[in-house]
Amino acid sequence: MSTFTLSSLDRALVEIERALETVFVATPVAAQPSPACDLPEADLDDAARRHAAGLMRVNHVGEVCAQALYFGQAAVAREAALREQLLAAAAEETDHLAWCGERLEELRSRPSWLNPLWYAGAYALGAVAGLTGDRISLGFVVETERQVEAHLDEHLQTLPHNDARSRAIVQRMKDDEIRHADNALAAGALELPPPVPGLMRLAAKMMKTVAYRV
Repeated sequence: MSTFTLSSLDRALVEIERALETVFVATPVAAQPSPACDLPEADLDDAARRHAAGLMRVNHVGEVCAQALYFGQAAVAREAALREQLLAAAAEETDHLAWCGERLEELRSRPSWLNPLWYAGAYALGAVAGLTGDRISLGFVVETERQVEAHLDEHLQTLPHNDARSRAIVQRMKDDEIRHADNALAAGALELPPPVPGLMRLAAKMMKTVAYRV
């Protein structure tokens, strides 16, 4: 059986297609139904609805960044097994992206206007991480997922108590992010040196503050 090898142009076109789909398709087709699909809609006042929408917009941006990070790392991964692991995780993040996009529509809101910027920055970070070596690249996965897990915990504490639909989505995302980090650790991830996690937290804080509103 012959094996088809993509040219450099083909690979570039694949990356462009992935970027366009992630940034401009707010609710891509999910492989799995939303955890919220069987739950009733909450009776939220305007303030609670806007707050829930702001948090879900942050989560949507987080999934845009996760897609970009994984695609950037996969594009330069040295080992085929790692590339497949990263792309499999990205496929699950596509589900998260779809669920957050659907929830934003239900809350009569929209994704961040800055999604192209978020994607570009995260893709560049992923590519740089991947070029430093596969084990360090996996370390970025672990640290990213741990930080995402922490901010999802914060959202579970601050989402309107009766917003069961948003809460179900956030809880499922949290469970998946924990598994992604565990998988990266099992694959041999290296712990990142002290300055890097702090810089990542600083960038994430800026992103969350801006995306909540814009």
